[in-house]
Amino acid sequence: MGEKGREEYRMQSFDAATQQLLKTALKDPSSVDLEKVANIIVDQSLQDCVFSKEAGRICYTIIQVNNMPMMALVNPVYDCLFRLAQPDSLHKEEEVDCLVLQLHRIGEQLEKMNSQRMDELFSLLRDGFLLQEGLSSLSQLLLLEIIEFRAADWKMTDAAQKYYYSEVTD
Repeated sequence: MGEKGREEYRMQSFDAATQQLLKTALKDPSSVDLEKVANIIVDQSLQDCVFSKEAGRICYTIIQVNNMPMMALVNPVYDCLFRLAQPDSLHKEEEVDCLVLQLHRIGEQLEKMNSQRMDELFSLLRDGFLLQEGLSSLSQLLLLEIIEFRAADWKMTDAAQKYYYSEVTD
């Protein structure tokens, strides 16, 4: 399915007014109530796991426009990440991949805005890595990689790069 089709799916789950609000937020975030937008995105993400993958991308796009502060999005984005860090989600490689990807993209900024919630999130991730039975090898690898990424101050060390991605680059 092409990019246009995915966007249509993503937006079709909303009524016309909400679709317009989201489109406006993506084009000009300063013209809308970002807290309202964030709450809509979170509510839909918690109901629809397919949409939750797009939710992070939408939020990322919104905060990149005009160096907007992302304060209105911080707690809703954390809520989505916490949902992806729950045991049932950690058993789904696609959801772990989405979680790790979003943390790579905006984890450092989120931590600066609310370090306590990031500590709580990583406590969940560590517990999931250490205590969850039945996690796939890929999920375990992704969790370990993001734990180390944060521990290295949101940077990939040369050793970690080689360890996690050597098969990809060989």
